[in-house]
Amino acid sequence: MKKLMLGNEAFARGLYEAGCKIVSSYPGTPSTEITEEVAKYDEVYAEWAPNEKVAMETALGASIAGARSFCGMKHVGLNVAADPLYTAAYTGVNAGMVIAVADDQGMHSSQNEQDSRHHAIASKVPMIEPSDSGECKEFVKLAFEISENFDTPVIVRMSTRVAHSQSIVDTEDRQELELKEYTKTPQKYVMMPAFAKGRHVFVEERTQKLTEYAETSPLNRVEISETAEFGVITNGAAYQYVKEALGDKASVLKLGMVNPMPVKLIQDFAAKYDRIIIVEELDGIIESHCRNIGVNNIEGKSIFGYIGEINQSVIAEKLLGEKKESVSLDENIPMRPPVMCAGCPHRGLFYCLKKLGVTVSGDIGCYTLGAAAPLNAIDTTICMGASISGLHGFNKARGAEAEHKSVAVIGDSTFMHSGMTGLVNIAYNNSNSTVIILDNSITGMTGHQQNPTTGKNLKGDPAAAINLEELCKAIGIKRVRVVDPYHLAETETAIKEELAADEASVIISRRPCALLKYVKHNAPFKVNSDKCIDCKACMKLGCPAISIRNKKAVIDHTQCVGCGICKEQCKFGAIE
Repeated sequence: MKKLMLGNEAFARGLYEAGCKIVSSYPGTPSTEITEEVAKYDEVYAEWAPNEKVAMETALGASIAGARSFCGMKHVGLNVAADPLYTAAYTGVNAGMVIAVADDQGMHSSQNEQDSRHHAIASKVPMIEPSDSGECKEFVKLAFEISENFDTPVIVRMSTRVAHSQSIVDTEDRQELELKEYTKTPQKYVMMPAFAKGRHVFVEERTQKLTEYAETSPLNRVEISETAEFGVITNGAAYQYVKEALGDKASVLKLGMVNPMPVKLIQDFAAKYDRIIIVEELDGIIESHCRNIGVNNIEGKSIFGYIGEINQSVIAEKLLGEKKESVSLDENIPMRPPVMCAGCPHRGLFYCLKKLGVTVSGDIGCYTLGAAAPLNAIDTTICMGASISGLHGFNKARGAEAEHKSVAVIGDSTFMHSGMTGLVNIAYNNSNSTVIILDNSITGMTGHQQNPTTGKNLKGDPAAAINLEELCKAIGIKRVRVVDPYHLAETETAIKEELAADEASVIISRRPCALLKYVKHNAPFKVNSDKCIDCKACMKLGCPAISIRNKKAVIDHTQCVGCGICKEQCKFGAIE
């Protein structure tokens, strides 16, 4: 049956049809929907893990047990999971194991723009890359076959455009598979040096076999145009841009297998044309491979560069000299940068931190928007969990000068992901540091996924809920307190007192995300224009529901959720 599907939805369908039994992932845009969609199939066990490393280890364990397995993550998540990945390349698999890594060219929702093909090359694990939803489904099924035939995990590289665009998918029935027999084999699965040395030999031999497979694999295909002026070698989403921009003006070698890449196939294709253009997003992986195998009539990064997404207009302009006319509007539309939502519980906390002039070590989550104007409250944001570890290092370097004027902020899901070990470090090494856990009762940054603190699992069923207060105390933090960030005075007092203390402390800023369906809101506030003196104190909160018109504050009742922090901020009683 034909169906229009998002790339991530089609990927999930491929997992289902391939007989995948175990799925463990950590949500990360643009990969999140793969796991959310596959969880809708009752035949598949699916879960959110605390982080990507745990997810990959779970998937590998399931594979060794004899079940086809999967774990999904975004590109920076693969960094977290790199430890098990590189060793899983040595152990290989029992049943097939597939890993999705979704790169974010253009950094639509990420802190960097890394090219995950480097991980595939370095770990010596095969990587394949679909270019539309139909290929997402088919490539996943083929990935399981490659995994089992070559005794290896297989990475499927996605991108924001492929993950979140729609195209036609042919759906088929599920292939039900029995568990493969598990046999105790220490030489294969116990990676101590004596056994690992032998497995490294296997990895190198496997790479040679995979390279031979790439020569004739259906993943790679040549599309010859009789009117071609030159040849193009491309992959992934860039293939779609090439076809739309160039049409029959170029012959195309589409590489669906991006590690290892074929040799003779590329050489033979390149020999047909005087000019070969490599169109790939981010780093010059294909270009470097071509030069390494003696193909030198190529151009690539010298034309397109290493930064951001490629698109049809760029290709047409760079290769054909055709400048696409942009559509202009008569009216100037103002920029609308992302902001924390009206009623966001993090706003009150960040306002207090800004007011107190505190140095803030930030973390990854929607609360990173606290760095934006007018709050400007965050000094650093590096990676998941780095706020706590970074604060410890900052305070150890600067001593008492910093200890009483700096905090770390981290969300509840991020704390469970990789913040706990940083807090252990603070307790263990006697660091006088204050950590604020922004507990909004959900994983907000990727679209309201459950996490170990919420009391529900991926399917919404009841699950064990981690008690943050007890956990922090068990780690060794004696000073642990909870505040409601809607109460500014209470929050400000707590921050002052914990910063003044000469020992480590944790403040849990607890209030559910304003967008959660079960959260009941108060009636919206309004401004009494007779009392408003245009002091703009309410504007310092950065709430999108508040604006100034005719020198008077105005509250948009369709956005306001009645949190009340603007009322507390107004010294003239104009907000009521």
